[in-house]
Amino acid sequence: MPDLLSKTEEFATHLLAKDLDTNYLYHNLRHTQRVVKSTKELLDYYNLNTKDSDAITLAAWLHDTGYTKGAENHEENSCIIAREFLTDQNCDPQTIETVCSLIMATKKGYEPQNLMEEIMRDADASHLARSSYDETCEMLREELALLGIAEITPKEWRRANIKMFQTEHRFYTDYAIKHWQEGKDANLKKLVKRDKKQKKVRKKEELKVQLKNQSPERGIQTMFRVTMRNHLKLSDIADTKANILLSVNAIIISLMLTNLIPKLDNPSNDYLVIPAGIFVLFSVTSMIMSIMATRPNVTSGEFTKEDVNQKKVNLLFFGNFHKMKLEDYEWAIQELIKDQKYVYASLTKDLYFLGLVLDRKYKLLRWTYTVFMIGMTLSVIAFFVALKFYGPERIIELPH
Repeated sequence: MPDLLSKTEEFATHLLAKDLDTNYLYHNLRHTQRVVKSTKELLDYYNLNTKDSDAITLAAWLHDTGYTKGAENHEENSCIIAREFLTDQNCDPQTIETVCSLIMATKKGYEPQNLMEEIMRDADASHLARSSYDETCEMLREELALLGIAEITPKEWRRANIKMFQTEHRFYTDYAIKHWQEGKDANLKKLVKRDKKQKKVRKKEELKVQLKNQSPERGIQTMFRVTMRNHLKLSDIADTKANILLSVNAIIISLMLTNLIPKLDNPSNDYLVIPAGIFVLFSVTSMIMSIMATRPNVTSGEFTKEDVNQKKVNLLFFGNFHKMKLEDYEWAIQELIKDQKYVYASLTKDLYFLGLVLDRKYKLLRWTYTVFMIGMTLSVIAFFVALKFYGPERIIELPH
């Protein structure tokens, strides 16, 4: 029989290493070796006769060989493989039948009928008591997903394992109860603790999301933030447009001062005076209007305690407090944040007056661009008319 055990180990090792799908992360050679090791631990304690002990060891090596033919009915397939192999090894029929019955005893939900079957079932489930349980458990979950058997989330898998620990599995042999039950209980305790922790975290996150969704404050704050950002962008755009006009007109006037104006001293260039005047007039007007559009208005910068108590002052605008002492402004801000309505009223005033500033800016800019457009058009027309009707070739030389 020792020769048969050695050949069985070699056969099972080769079969599981070569023919087993690599997606079997849990039901593989490593699992079989772990079951064989646990079986030997139990057999050393119970000291069965050699025939029964060898039958259990053979079953331990061959019990998962059926996975090489697929996960479905793997116990039955393991029995088929075991019968063929043991028959080829001239094993006696009674031992073969015992081995097959032990393999079938590992089927889920089976209740063992004798000590040999109890040893087999406890050895097959010994990983439940090991410190490596978390690793092997996760491998089984990933195996089910890779094989397309089941897609289970970590939370669902944890709950299923807790249920299995509490209601579906139990150790049968006295040795397993004495030496392995404590490890199993420790693993169950870790699972339950982890599940409770995840529940607390999840409830906290759900409550946080719920409060955010239900709280009107979040929507109000978002409204003020987005509106203020849009107003500031529009103000930046207006300032940019005004700066463009200022730069363009400054360049035009510089060119006229250096190139055209000095030539007007010559009587032969009198016909250019009016077009040049129109050009300069409209350019200067455009510059003045652009400056007016961007010129800031600063208020008094002071307020009284009465103004704060009556909520008449907007403490969020620098023009209302830039001349105040720090301690007075700090006091006013503390009074502001005590009253939510006052805060929203201040923000509303900020938006309102910023809107008035934008209205003034864009109106001035519209008129500025209109003036610039009309000025450029009239200046070009005036230059063409002056050149055509009053140019040098039209001047008649008077007799001496």
